[in-house]
Amino acid sequence: MTETLKPVVVRVAILNLSYFVVEFYFAHRFNSVALLSDSLDFLEDASVNILIFLAFSLSVRWRKRLSYIFALLLLLPGISFIFNALQQISNPEAPVGRGMSIVGAGALAVNFYCALILKKFREIKGGLAKAAYFSARNDAVSNVLIIVAGLITLVWVSAIPDLVVGAVIFIMNADSARDILDAARAEHKESSI
Repeated sequence: MTETLKPVVVRVAILNLSYFVVEFYFAHRFNSVALLSDSLDFLEDASVNILIFLAFSLSVRWRKRLSYIFALLLLLPGISFIFNALQQISNPEAPVGRGMSIVGAGALAVNFYCALILKKFREIKGGLAKAAYFSARNDAVSNVLIIVAGLITLVWVSAIPDLVVGAVIFIMNADSARDILDAARAEHKESSI
């Protein structure tokens, strides 16, 4: 089963990393903190899937070290989100609602596809494969919130829907670094049995 998991996690990691770049770019282009927040979640998902792939060839000690590196990397874009949210609060400017909704719909499609191809691996022992599946599945909530905030902004030209959704997504993903570490620890415990 693990041999069939390898190419799947590579595909999921590439999709997540690619859509991180897309959302990060359009977050700045459309002036959306919600898209920025969700792009950070794609970065977290890519990290988990890279960690799963590397777990096949690295020692337990190196996997644990790598999980700490990924956790630290996730803090950097988080700082960017806080900075952009504070800028938006001090100088509110409505984001491009239509663009938000389109990019959010693309994110929903990516997460749905990733959850679909990871579904059959969710029962593998250890925490990482299960974490990747549930993360992709649960991210759909964030994507729907972005689509709704974009649609609301089309009717009510305001930064408030974007800020609220961005904050909700940021809070939902604030523990992403901890999730990676918890999943790596579960994988470590499983492999040491």
